[in-house]
Amino acid sequence: MKIMNSEKPEIVTGVIGQTQQNAAKVAGFTLIFAIAIVVISNYSVTFRFIVPDAAETAQNLMAHKASFRFNVFCNLIYLITLIIMTTSFYVVLRPVNKNFALAAAFARFVYALMWSLMAINIFSAMRLLGDTGFLEVFEKGQLQALSKLHLNNSWDAYYVGLPFWGLASTVISYLLFKSRYIPKALAIFGIISSAWCVLCAFAYIIFPGYGEIVHLGLFDVPLTIFEVTLGFWLLIKGLQAHPNPINK
Repeated sequence: MKIMNSEKPEIVTGVIGQTQQNAAKVAGFTLIFAIAIVVISNYSVTFRFIVPDAAETAQNLMAHKASFRFNVFCNLIYLITLIIMTTSFYVVLRPVNKNFALAAAFARFVYALMWSLMAINIFSAMRLLGDTGFLEVFEKGQLQALSKLHLNNSWDAYYVGLPFWGLASTVISYLLFKSRYIPKALAIFGIISSAWCVLCAFAYIIFPGYGEIVHLGLFDVPLTIFEVTLGFWLLIKGLQAHPNPINK
């Protein structure tokens, strides 16, 4: 593989190794699979059983323990998928710019860590409503409130991790644009949607009222659309070898 002079950006000039192509296929599959796991988890458990009222949520949790454990399972599968995805993108983008590819991998790993915290919070919520002896010193309403607090902490963990997801995708989109491995329009959409996600996440953390100005769902929906589209592109088309990468 030919690499540009060390005084210029590390941009590949046309030849794409089979290892890169294989990694791109894996990255494409994991992008799609990850979104599917989140959709299944949210619509089968989170959006159905976690409601504003703490007592009702506690009743739902106790009545659907298997569903909440399935939610934990989905979170862990998603975490594993993120690790595989991160490694795959690093293999794809390392020849373009090793330092940027490493930065994107680190940011995505931080985001993945938040999902492990989300799984732990669900277990903690279930434990508070269990029959552990030392919990008898608390009243039922207090335990329900504490359980709901742990479930809400999962959302906090998600929004703390959200800017790292956006940052990782911004860097990845930039490197894909520079290398021209994918169509320029798709890479530009990735940069814009990722940067928008980062902006919204930081604005929401600093100013909680921002979530009333811009709906929370709009923070990551454009980025989700980009990553699903990118996933299908990489899975079906793979990487494009372009003889004239963008060096500016």
